[in-house]
Amino acid sequence: MVISKNMENLVANSSVIRRLFEEGVELAAVVGKENVYDYSLGNPSVPPPKVVKKAIYEILESRDDNFIHGYMNNSGYEEVRDAVAQSLNDRFDTDFVRESIIMTAGAAGALNCILRTLLNYKDEVICFAPFFGEYRSYISNFGGETIVVPADTKDFQLNLDVLDDYINEKTKAMIINNPNNPSGAVYSAETLDRLQKLLEAAEKRIGHPIYVISDEPYRELVYDGVTVPFMTKHIKNCLVCYSFSKSLSLPGERIGYLAIPKQIDAYEEMQAALVVANRCLGYINAPSLFQLVAKECLYEETDVKAYNENRLLLYNSLTQMGFECVKPQGAFYLFMKSPVPDESQFVKEAKKHNLILVSATTFGCPGYVRLAYCVSNDMIRRSLPAFSALAKSYGMKGEYSV
Repeated sequence: MVISKNMENLVANSSVIRRLFEEGVELAAVVGKENVYDYSLGNPSVPPPKVVKKAIYEILESRDDNFIHGYMNNSGYEEVRDAVAQSLNDRFDTDFVRESIIMTAGAAGALNCILRTLLNYKDEVICFAPFFGEYRSYISNFGGETIVVPADTKDFQLNLDVLDDYINEKTKAMIINNPNNPSGAVYSAETLDRLQKLLEAAEKRIGHPIYVISDEPYRELVYDGVTVPFMTKHIKNCLVCYSFSKSLSLPGERIGYLAIPKQIDAYEEMQAALVVANRCLGYINAPSLFQLVAKECLYEETDVKAYNENRLLLYNSLTQMGFECVKPQGAFYLFMKSPVPDESQFVKEAKKHNLILVSATTFGCPGYVRLAYCVSNDMIRRSLPAFSALAKSYGMKGEYSV
């Protein structure tokens, strides 16, 4: 074997979601695309707002080509970082400045910058189940180990009752995704305030800071008047990772930022190291054109109407059939309990009905499956008879009304 042991493990455990998506494509070639109901991939179905295209044209017409396409500070364009800092301050009453902001290749780029900066070999990073499975790969990239706190399946808030049992001297960080992929839960201000108190006690016990990495690509995708607390208002040692992938429907453009509040321990040391990490990870700086595009869209409101219609249609229909589901407060995922303990068997049974669902074992929460409802409303409606037949195969009533 010529590849590294670390890479060998990553390949063996490569994205289950991507594999399912590919299976859906293969199935479509057999039964027809219109007869496959693929809920695997979190690819936004809502088109980017019109202001995005307008900004692209105006930037290309009005700016010097060498400026648009050339190198800049590894942290990103100064004018863009100023604008991002100001937008955060306007919306969340924070005090970010230009130096607090690093433009990154999406939230994933920001996460990898932080982990590259923080982790020594065998350091531990806590993830609260359920969590985005790629976190394991990011942590492994830098020799770290993922420590999973089991889910609180009562309400899918952070399971703080057992957290202290998972913290020790090797604990360097924890990753929190709010709103959460895959559960759709939004962690409340009360939950975060309680977390901060637990962290203060733990930091005294172990003798060093524990940094909370707040992964926030779904920040604007919330429903029913729910508010997402801004993490730095509740957690002292918090670094914020943001992506425009979901709010502006630009996942392929790989544009986001890292926000570093001045309140964190070792702010200046961390800020300098994160800038270097942004460069040495290999992508040098965030995509230049879309830094400038993002600047023009910072105050654009995300249209969640289509996602909300999908959310209610899917949740109401599946619960009527007899499935047990977590009603999402945010993001665009529905978390459903498998009717049998081994959800991988349920996923296989669903595939017989041309339904592509994702096993939640990959999210650290066996016994559940995830459905990405960032799809067309028509596909959801066409899939309901298949879900009904699936429900009946497990002895549920399977009836629904739309």
